[in-house]
Amino acid sequence: MKSVSGLQYTRKNIISGSLIFAAGDTIGAIIINEFSLTRMLGILLVGATVYAFEIPNYFIWITRKTRVHKGISAALYRTGMALLYFNPLWITRHFFFIHLFAGNWSEINSSLFYLGWMSFLINVPVSLLANYIIQNRITSHKRFVASNIFSGLITVYYAVSVYWF
Repeated sequence: MKSVSGLQYTRKNIISGSLIFAAGDTIGAIIINEFSLTRMLGILLVGATVYAFEIPNYFIWITRKTRVHKGISAALYRTGMALLYFNPLWITRHFFFIHLFAGNWSEINSSLFYLGWMSFLINVPVSLLANYIIQNRITSHKRFVASNIFSGLITVYYAVSVYWF
């Protein structure tokens, strides 16, 4: 499926986004003994919609923007652009979804932004390496799946970091 504007929203991205994000969050929720069917289904829905649309299209945009760069400059630019996307606000929004679907509405407040920042800062070294590999060693048509796998692992971290911080 492609739209007239060139944006992508494919069945493959919907399936991988939904399953991998839901699996990662579910594993994290089980680790901290906070599993909830509504949370799992909610994250599955977000993975199938918001993330399956946003992430692949952002990666396509990165590829277009970096065509003028060559060598290490292009590699660092792509890595930095990916890291900028998965920033503290993105993480905060993900925490919002976790709390929303878990029914923890009283915990949806400005402290989620602090959690987003802490999770981001602690995760930067791992994210830099992973995003470098995803943006520079994985072919463009496999980046979303590779990013989903990394995100699934990091989603476990996000689920647990809500508990830690």
